[in-house]
Amino acid sequence: MSKPIVAVVGRPNVGKSTFFNRIAGQRISIVEDTPGVTRDRVYADVSWLDHEFVMIDTGGIEPESTDIIMSQMRDQAQVAIDTADVIVFMVDGRVSYTTADEEIALMLRRAKKPIVLVVNKMDNSDVPDTIYDFYNLGLGEPIPISSVNALNLGDLLDVIVDHFKDIEFQEEDEDVIKVALIGKPNAGKSSLVNSFLGETRVIVSDVAGTTRDAIDTPFVRNGQKFTLIDTAGLRRQSRVNENIERYSVLRALAAIERSDVCLVVIDATEGVTEQDKKVAGYAHEAGKAIIIVVNKWDLIEKDNYTYKQFEDMVRNELAYMTYAPILFVSALTKQRLNTLLEKVIHVANQNSLRVSTGLLNDIINEAILLNQPPSDKGKRLKIYYMTQSGVKPPTFISFVNDKELAHFSYMRYLENHIRKNFIFEGTPIVMKVRQKNTTMFDD
Repeated sequence: MSKPIVAVVGRPNVGKSTFFNRIAGQRISIVEDTPGVTRDRVYADVSWLDHEFVMIDTGGIEPESTDIIMSQMRDQAQVAIDTADVIVFMVDGRVSYTTADEEIALMLRRAKKPIVLVVNKMDNSDVPDTIYDFYNLGLGEPIPISSVNALNLGDLLDVIVDHFKDIEFQEEDEDVIKVALIGKPNAGKSSLVNSFLGETRVIVSDVAGTTRDAIDTPFVRNGQKFTLIDTAGLRRQSRVNENIERYSVLRALAAIERSDVCLVVIDATEGVTEQDKKVAGYAHEAGKAIIIVVNKWDLIEKDNYTYKQFEDMVRNELAYMTYAPILFVSALTKQRLNTLLEKVIHVANQNSLRVSTGLLNDIINEAILLNQPPSDKGKRLKIYYMTQSGVKPPTFISFVNDKELAHFSYMRYLENHIRKNFIFEGTPIVMKVRQKNTTMFDD
């Protein structure tokens, strides 16, 4: 089941980013920073009271004047409304509500989604009577918090996760491979979907995504069931050009969360763009199986070196995803689309691959003999054993004598040795380290 999505919305300077960063900084949020991933982080995976969800910081919206009935605000807030399962609407408690707050509240009331009204900047335990003004927004009881002083954050998170019980998700069919096509607009995602369907001619139905702004299209090919999640129209037109990329991530992230395999679709005529890097980074961090799909390959003039040069460029720009296969395709001519579907099945299986503990430790012992673990001040890292704790993505835990000695470079060496023996093509691998006297659930 996909994680619920919680979007934090509101006008500028009400403290949304401070709230977001406070949660992430206190490790309520589980955030793994991966070297080489270039992105403007706007989301965090959050765990609270055995509930896991994705929280998104949507940033502020700055209309040029009060005469603009928030065309900029409407575009960006609407993305959050369409995508989120629960919406946190944040206002500034030091002032009464504004016209901009009223405009946002009006949009949210029409959305018919759970809304949590949060009054920020209540920096001491004495809540002023002015908080009652916010009842006029028509969104229920306002919750006073202080992001700076971390007041009432736990109570707020309790309210947020309480709404999850009312969210209806479609039942998951384990036999279906859910494939999200992600990337910037006009890269050919919808054309790829249409080409797949035209090739198979066994469309089951067109089903709107549960609460997501994407279209799910189930189909069957050679007995294998797929669901294509098309994120066409990833970005809305808006006058706030500098924030366009930030808000477009909402839809991409929703599609990624629901998928088993992500096709990072790149326009061959443009190469790898910054937006491609960001969206690919989200799929990587989410632990999804990934295929890099270079579309419109038929439009490229080629010689004997074109393929290798383009492949090297992609590898250089997406250096943290060396495990992801690259396929050069054409939605127009259907070049290599059969191969692409076969590769989708393959990487989905690799993402779910489980290795026995005995065989895994034989491989790790071999790696240790070839390259001794690092030492510091006469103390050497000792790896007692390794076990696989999960799949999607494959996750391995090493039990060691001293966690501080487990340098990133050596753990990457062990990961590469695992890949050498078991391939794990198309899937990231998570390597965790525990000291032997701790449990598997300790950090």
